[in-house]
Amino acid sequence: MDTTAAISTRVNWHSDEMKARRKSRYAAERRLKAYGMIAIIFALGFLAFLVGSLVLTGHKAFTQTVATVNIDLTSAGVDPNDIGKADWRKIVRDSLKAQVGDLPRRQEKAFFDLFTSSAPFLVRDAVVKDPSRLKGISSFVIPLSDPADQFSKGEISRDTPERQRRITDEQIGMFDQLVSKAIISTPFNWGLFVNADSRFPELAGLAGAISGSFWSLLVCFTISFPIGIAAAIYLEEFAPKNRWTDLIEININNLAAVPSVVFGLLGLAVFLNGFGLPRSAPLVGGLVLALMTLPTLIIVTRVSLKAVPSSIREAALGIGASKHEMIFHHVLSLAMPTVMTGAIISLARALGETAPLLLIGMNAFITSMPDGIFSASTALPSQIYIWADSPERGFVSRTSAAILVLLGFLVIMNAIAIFLRQRFERRW
Repeated sequence: MDTTAAISTRVNWHSDEMKARRKSRYAAERRLKAYGMIAIIFALGFLAFLVGSLVLTGHKAFTQTVATVNIDLTSAGVDPNDIGKADWRKIVRDSLKAQVGDLPRRQEKAFFDLFTSSAPFLVRDAVVKDPSRLKGISSFVIPLSDPADQFSKGEISRDTPERQRRITDEQIGMFDQLVSKAIISTPFNWGLFVNADSRFPELAGLAGAISGSFWSLLVCFTISFPIGIAAAIYLEEFAPKNRWTDLIEININNLAAVPSVVFGLLGLAVFLNGFGLPRSAPLVGGLVLALMTLPTLIIVTRVSLKAVPSSIREAALGIGASKHEMIFHHVLSLAMPTVMTGAIISLARALGETAPLLLIGMNAFITSMPDGIFSASTALPSQIYIWADSPERGFVSRTSAAILVLLGFLVIMNAIAIFLRQRFERRW
């Protein structure tokens, strides 16, 4: 009789003692499952609270209160050959005053403060873009100023005492008069995506930041992807196993855990002060982000190469392939889906980094979109930082809206990574 049979004959599996022990084990298993469920519920709860608070605060930034004003440019005497020299301030103000009839002179300033101070420039730029507007009456959309926009969206209550709000009772009466004439509307705020930054919340947008992030990520990917894959292939397939390669591997693993602010200091010292590259340029931002993502990309690529079965290597070598043919034609092609997933996740992390970009100056006030990697620009994370530090109340909702846009890009990039992994993943 073997040992198992001997134990079975000595133990009464149906005794009260064994039933109590089984009950205790099952109870411990149920508690473990309960702890896991509680942890997941807490995590989802915090995520829902975060996203909910951002949506609650930022959803109003996706709309903008505007006034649709008809302007007769035929009688304005604008020279078609020199549109910029016209008195657009007077043209716009006369057209705005015509919407409310006779307006006492003492009330003019309060009335014009309902509209963005850049209204003359917006009308001028629209006419420059389409000179046919000079003939006849044209309709122009003029954003309201931040206080009027906040009042229209209900963030400023008319029941609040006048001294405690940024819009006066007199201006509220003028606003109501414009509403009664169906001049005021609150459409989707496309300016949030097509405008660059501005000191006026009603005109501020993310176009410059999105463009700057795109150029920075393009530089980052162009540098880190080929270098990271080449380094991983050499360390995994060609490098001899000795203390020097062990030291390199340890340093790569340590660099993957280094805080991003350290890479920002490195970029400031080397690329700006050392090489004299332009400050606030996506080129420098991309170089810093490439240094930051390289260790992670190398580690992910090495892991994916290790995951390819050795039988693939042996079969390729057995039919006469050289080592580099075996690696590039068989091993790397099978590992590429995981490599691409790691690259996209690394780029998603780089997209959300703020500290290194602040240190190299990509938090400057830039009112135009960059036209290349050498132009001064900002990025989405640093734009969020700038708006969060702004005292104007209108930037509060725009900060949350910008965070939602950034989260949207991150979700899209991670979804692409999941799709690539599931679509091209090979199983053995």
